[in-house]
Amino acid sequence: MSDTTTAAKRRGFLKTAAAGAVGSAAMAVPMVSMAQTTTFRFQSTWPAKDIFHEYANDFAKKVNDMAGNRLKIEVLPSGSVVPAFQLLDAVNKGTLDGGHGVVAYHYGKANSLALWGSGPAFGMDPNMVLAWHNYGGGKALLEEIYKSLNIDVVSFLYGPMPTQPLGWFKKPIAKADDLKGLKFRTVGLSIDIFKEMGAAVNPLPGGEIVPALDRGLIDAAEFNNASSDRLLGFPDVVKNCMLQSFHQSGEQFEILFNKAKYDALPAELKAVIDYSVQAASADMSWKAIQRNSQDYIELKAAKINFFKTPDSVLRAQLAAWDKVTGAKSAEQPLFKKVMDSQRAFAQRAGSWQNDYMVDFKMAWNHYFRKPAAKKT
Repeated sequence: MSDTTTAAKRRGFLKTAAAGAVGSAAMAVPMVSMAQTTTFRFQSTWPAKDIFHEYANDFAKKVNDMAGNRLKIEVLPSGSVVPAFQLLDAVNKGTLDGGHGVVAYHYGKANSLALWGSGPAFGMDPNMVLAWHNYGGGKALLEEIYKSLNIDVVSFLYGPMPTQPLGWFKKPIAKADDLKGLKFRTVGLSIDIFKEMGAAVNPLPGGEIVPALDRGLIDAAEFNNASSDRLLGFPDVVKNCMLQSFHQSGEQFEILFNKAKYDALPAELKAVIDYSVQAASADMSWKAIQRNSQDYIELKAAKINFFKTPDSVLRAQLAAWDKVTGAKSAEQPLFKKVMDSQRAFAQRAGSWQNDYMVDFKMAWNHYFRKPAAKKT
């Protein structure tokens, strides 16, 4: 055989091998779906200027960024399609593809829904309530409640909120009796707490609170945090804010999806949503510390008076809560089921946290609190 013939055969063999290698490599590349963009129309239960609406957009951006051009969530402010308290129905019916709010806003559907936020949660902080929800049985209980109401949604809870103030008052609250007769705004099971303490409660959505205060339709109100309260205009109409309360001390946000729309998504987009919820939860808690602390400074600079809620009022809240939840547990088996689950988790997790966690206030006082001047 000539050298020319041998060289030609060698070149043919190399071309065939190269082509095979390219084919094998192509087969090894994961198949990526190139489906067109799915767009979900969301609505929040918050005014456009509220930091809560910003949190809703933060979540949507995380989903949109990670999903590329395959899924896009567009978030509208409260009232764009339905009023704030009608969000759950709108998502259930498919009028909206999803939404951003709080479980306490569904209180009118079932009192037990407000247990994800309202009340002292047996001493659990908001992050512990989320731990109970995700790992202690709360998620399954929430799904059971929605099923009992024929509500077909997919719910994600996230975003542990800082302890909410008792509220904004024309005069500081010195004792529990000062709440008697006040026309007061709150939501969820907090309605029952303040009614038990003698207030006349009006459960207004966020965007309606300050106008109602300004017109004298209510005497006092609570909403949530320094940033929201400042943006919504509380300091423009009331000058006294009472800090610390048990009425909404363990609340978190809820992200809702219409179940049929969610179930139609491929597995990888469901995973994007799941991990976006977790990422948004951490991001929200960090942003809240930054923004709330700065807005607290701004409010004090604007001559807003801040007072710690007296311990006697806090104890009266706990007593009112026990009375309210005791009655509802006796009447509603599912309400009692949620309470029992929370209690069991709180007893175990709270014992660990209270024993293990250092008192951070001691260290803060060491560095920033000036010692009281000695009397001469």
